Order: sequence, then C-alpha cells, then structure tokens
Amino acid sequence: MFDDFSQHDSQSHNETIEGDWPEWVVPHQHAADPFACPCCANVFELTLEATGTDLGKQHVAPGVPQKQTSALFINARIMTMDPAMPEADAMRIRDGRISWIGTSDEIPEAGDDEETIDCGGKTLLPGFIDPHMHLAPLAMLASFENVGPFRFETTDDALAHLKTIADATPAGEWVVGRQFDPSLQEGPQYLTRDLLDSVSTEHPVFVYNASLHLAYCNSVALDLAGITAATEDPPGAELGRDANDEPNGVLKAGPAMALVVRHNPRTRNTNIAEACLDVFGEANRLGITMLCDQGTGLFQGARELDLYRTIRDSNRMSVRFRYSLSQAMADRWDDLDASWGEGDAWVRNTGWKIVSDGSNQGYTGLQRESFLNSDDTGIAYIEVDELNEAVEKRLREGWAVCVHANGDAAIDRVLDAYELAADKGLDPGSRRCRIEHCSILHDEQIERMAKLGISPSFLIGHVYYWGNAFVEDVFGLEKASKLDRTGACEAKGIRWTIHSDDPVTEMDPLRCIENAVTRSMWKSDDLLSPEECISVEAALRAMTIDAAWQCHSDHEVGSLEAGKFADFVVLDADPREVDPMQLGQIGVLETWVDGRQVYRGES
Repeated sequence: MFDDFSQHDSQSHNETIEGDWPEWVVPHQHAADPFACPCCANVFELTLEATGTDLGKQHVAPGVPQKQTSALFINARIMTMDPAMPEADAMRIRDGRISWIGTSDEIPEAGDDEETIDCGGKTLLPGFIDPHMHLAPLAMLASFENVGPFRFETTDDALAHLKTIADATPAGEWVVGRQFDPSLQEGPQYLTRDLLDSVSTEHPVFVYNASLHLAYCNSVALDLAGITAATEDPPGAELGRDANDEPNGVLKAGPAMALVVRHNPRTRNTNIAEACLDVFGEANRLGITMLCDQGTGLFQGARELDLYRTIRDSNRMSVRFRYSLSQAMADRWDDLDASWGEGDAWVRNTGWKIVSDGSNQGYTGLQRESFLNSDDTGIAYIEVDELNEAVEKRLREGWAVCVHANGDAAIDRVLDAYELAADKGLDPGSRRCRIEHCSILHDEQIERMAKLGISPSFLIGHVYYWGNAFVEDVFGLEKASKLDRTGACEAKGIRWTIHSDDPVTEMDPLRCIENAVTRSMWKSDDLLSPEECISVEAALRAMTIDAAWQCHSDHEVGSLEAGKFADFVVLDADPREVDPMQLGQIGVLETWVDGRQVYRGES
C-alpha cells in the first residue's frame, strides 16, 4: 500500500542548516504564536535534517503476530454503541472479529477450541478512538522528561525536577525536557539561560515548550551551538536576547531550535519507528484501539509514509492507525498521486488536512473581534481564495477535508468554503468533512454546520486546562462560554467527537469524557457554560462509534457488532454509574485489538 512512496522524498527536503529554509516550514507570522499546536508548523523537520535522521531508513525489529483468541465472553455488561442492540451480556470472538453478540440465554453452540471468559460483571465497550493527535512528534518527544503543568504546577518545581535528573546524568550528556507551559505553570513567561543554568552548568539543558513552537536552553547548549551576540536570527525564527543583546536561551520557531538541538547525539540516535510502537503501547494502556494523525507530512514530509510502512510491516501494531495528509505538502502529494483511502484495516489515509489559523490561547486564532484588552484579531494561516480553492479541489478528488479552525472568524471562512463547494454540486457532508478544534462557535455557525452536514472535533481539554484563562485573560466570559459547544451540537443532531491533540494535551479518553460531561476547569470551582454539558452516553459515543465514523472506519470498528473487528476495552466500572467528576479515574483492565489482548492491567 505504500510502494509508490518508498524512498520518495529526497528531492524536496535536502536543505542544510546553513541553507535557506523551505518556505512552508513556518507559516507567515507563525513565530508570534507561543501556544499553538503541531498542526500549525513543521517544528522537527529541520532538526531531523540537521541530524541526518531519515524516517525512510528507520527499522524496527519484526515481531510474530500473536495468535488470535477464540473466546466467549460471558457475565459482562456490554455497551455495544449499536443503536439496534445497545446492551448485551455475552460476546463471541473468532479470527479477529466478533462472530456473535447478544444475551446469555441465546448463546449459539460453541466450537471445540473456544475459551470461555467470565467477565465477573465488568463493563465492556468498543475500544476508544482518538481522532486527532500527532504521532511522529509525540514519538520523538516520548523519551524526554515531562516537566509540564500536569506534573509540576510551578516553574520552580519543574526546574528542581530537571536538576534531580541532571545530577543523576553522566557529565556532558544532554538533559532534555518537554511540555513546559507558562500559560498554565506559575512562574516566568520564559525559561532563560540563567534559569536553566541553575539546573546544570555541566550538561547541555534543552526544554521544549508544550506547543513545540518555542524551546529554551542553558549556557552550555548555547556554547556548543556557537550562538553568540553576533549570531543572526535564522529566517522565519528568532533567537531571544537580553538587554545587552546577548542570547538569552529562548529559541522561537523550528529554525532557531535546530541550531541548538542538532548537536544532541540523542536526537540523532532516536529510533522514531520504535518510539511510535511505544506510543501505541501507551495508548493501549488507556483503552485506545485506534489513533488518527492530523497532519502527516509536517514532521518529515512524505517520508512519514515510509515510517508508517515500516510500522505496518513490523507485525507489532497494537492500534489501528488513520492519518490525514497536510495541505502544506500539497505539491509533493500531488506529484506522488496520493489519493484518499489508500491503505488497509491497520493503516489508512482518511483525510486531507488544512490549517486556517493559529491558537486562541496564543492569540493567533482568527477572531471576529479583538482579544480581551487587545487590538489583535489573530492570524489567518491561509488566505480566503487559497482555502476555497483547496477545499474545492480536494473534494473533487474524493478527499474528506479536515480544516483546523480555532477562532470564530476562521470558522466563518471554513464554512464559507464548504458552502461554496456545495453550491458547485459537491457535498462536503457526504464526505464527512470536519472542522478540527472548532473552538469558538456561534449559534448561526451551528445552524450552517447542521445544514451542510459538517462534523466538528473538539479539543475538549481547552475547557478544562485553559477555560479559566479564556474567561479571565483571552476572551471574557461571554465569548469563552462559546468554547467547545458539544451540547448545542448534540441538540442539533450534529455528529461530533472529542480529541486530545497529543502532545498538546495527553491522550486519555476517560479524562476527555469527564471534561465533556462536567465542563469543570482546572484551578477553578466554576463550570464553563454548563448548558453545554452532555451525557456520559453521548461522550462515550463521541470517542467510539462517532470517532470511527469521522475516520471512515465505522464499517469495521467503533461498535461491538457481529462482523466487526474484535477491538474493545474492559473497564473496572460502568461510566454511567460513577460520579461524573471521577470518570477520569476509571481503571482500564484490558484492551483487545484484532481479537488479541494487547494490554492487561491490575484487576
């Protein structure tokens, strides 16, 4: 399925660290956005080029597929997500699929080789699906130390942890952190060289901002990179400087980061293919059986398809994987004759991804009115004519189009583009076209979405992690209350999902479900627009059958029905019966994919 793409990317990505940066690496004005996401720019491309890392040449140790289990599950509380039969208490799997599901008083006769598994009243659900994340960046970051706000509430705590790591690290080796987020951690806006020198003056220290659009390093790392007051800013990026014009260790955008991080041997030696398999294993621990990458090509161009092929051929996949090709690589995908739906049940191309604006918390989401206490209205990452043309072109080619839009003005533009396409006889609704994040949503926009059949996918962590900041600093209460309007979309009959956007927020379906059901806010006793709260059943549907539908995979996964793949999760409690504020604490006991148990926790 990937044969046409093998070793295909050498002609367009051979720039060196001394040469001109590819124009698409950093969108216009992109460095101004400190809290965006991996959708918006290619942060790691330059690092991979500078260190000689080629995803097309990475290998993983092949595995031998585990034997598929033939089993009858009894005494279970099964939520099928099948409207024709919402609940069951017994299920039979054979040859990787569900061969029968129903009630214990109608179980068909068993085969000779069948195992009977008594579930003891535990809850079975279709496996969870995260319809928007970023696989390769997440895999690359996985080995770095997490110093983000969900582990350390203050900058001082994060720095103290890094110092502990440095003290246990052999002299001269790099100490690398990730997920630092000053919008959520108490302390200074930036980690300067002086702050990171307090971690170590013997080790190079390098920390990624959670957005991946900023990084920070200490004096040792700057010296290794040869960065001085005389060093000019790379095109499309910026080296932070102090009052004396000396470099202060703040690196804005990928070209600036690459000047430093290319000197880290650990980056050069990272096996990203193996790390992707580790990401799959972590997903299994959380009950996830399918992931969808929303931005393939931003990490290392078309060579990412070689990475996917390597993973697919390893016989070690433990989640199904879907991906959307990035508009930023449009010419390259066209040269390669990429088309929608290429792949198989394990790895498949199911979308075309366009980024229309930045992030609201980074003040680059495109707005109708200016941000609170500001004259800024955000940034358009694609002009109107180009957006309209891209949507029409890709719909004519048979693609499902997924457009990133955070600000309300950006959503206006996306809906305009879909309406123009519909007026020309195209049907974006029938292609299951999406709006990614779809953050600030007005009533009339919801009406337009319903009419067109457009499906939103909400980064629901915005409500929990940044909701309070949106109310107090970014928008004010009235506009912030229009964030992630799951309840209004549900009432209009719009099919919607929720996602993590990992590494922006960490994958955790049960946490996402809790955020959508409760709309509680971190470090606040208030709820954000509680009228948008939805039922547990609706949230579960959003992360199972509706996510499968958005990813064009509902014919094979997303509900527990005879003939579908045996991809499911076993929980230690029924989500409908726990305190909504404790949904995220439900334990995942087992995860099954393709009729194989890929994770088993403690009972």
